[in-house]
Amino acid sequence: MKMKVSIIAPAYNEEESLPAFYKSICEVIDPLVYYDWELLFVDDGSSDQTPAIIERLAHDDHRVAYLTLSRNFGKESAMLAGFDHVRGDCAIVIDTDLQHPAQLIGEMLHYWEEGFDDVYARRRTRGKESWMRRSLSLLYYSILDHSTRFDVLKNVGDFRLLDRKCIDALRQMRESERYTKGLFSWIGFKKKEILFDQAERKFGKSHWNLLQLSALAIEGITSFTTAPLRIATILGMLTGFVSIVYLIYTFVKVLIWGDPVAGYPTLICVMLILGSVQLICLGIIGEYLGRVFNESKRRPNYLVSNYYYYEE
Repeated sequence: MKMKVSIIAPAYNEEESLPAFYKSICEVIDPLVYYDWELLFVDDGSSDQTPAIIERLAHDDHRVAYLTLSRNFGKESAMLAGFDHVRGDCAIVIDTDLQHPAQLIGEMLHYWEEGFDDVYARRRTRGKESWMRRSLSLLYYSILDHSTRFDVLKNVGDFRLLDRKCIDALRQMRESERYTKGLFSWIGFKKKEILFDQAERKFGKSHWNLLQLSALAIEGITSFTTAPLRIATILGMLTGFVSIVYLIYTFVKVLIWGDPVAGYPTLICVMLILGSVQLICLGIIGEYLGRVFNESKRRPNYLVSNYYYYEE
């Protein structure tokens, strides 16, 4: 009996890239006739012709299945929807913007058959990213790696092959504030790294801007570590210690040398410093409290408006 291999392809407003993406996938999987293939598109509430294109592909190719979400829930939820509905013995997560080379699928399957559960692709190059974005990404991974109790894979995205046991493990994690890149590392299992050069986007433009990437970084840090809360505590203690030292210094200076205390400037500086520290600490606490609030509502991560797959 053939092993079933699924490909999960989240898509949001990718009408320009979908035909080329489908062609590149078919060029890879058509010769691999000893597998039973499923290409599962997850339409994340697209507002262009993406759903119509996917439906046409499914009509012409019985290997194509699709899942249409009721609105745009974000890529993290779209991937969870794919994990929930995928039917393969393993699944390959790949973007539809052609930045992930489909040619690596064969190599991933080779290592999977050797016994690896998670074959992940690490970027050897990051394409034409700005120096600032590349530096901030590396800094973020360094911070996350040093503040968690497990190894966080640097320069590794969602492009990977996951065995069924990994998929079932990820399906158990239903938190609404998801950071799947961290979850891939958290679940463990036997991993294997392969390298690739990230291609440039050929169609359309990226849906990720600096603000969204910053929010994703905050999501990753607050989802997997309480280090910011600890930093807030240390910052408060350090500020208190410095204040006491300064108070003693001022008292000794007046008592011994009789220097007058500069009242207004000193008072303003102290108020600004203390106010800034308090706002920073309140902001950190607020980030965690907001996540507790969202999790307490226990809303589903996504809603499905349409699901189709070919039944033999």
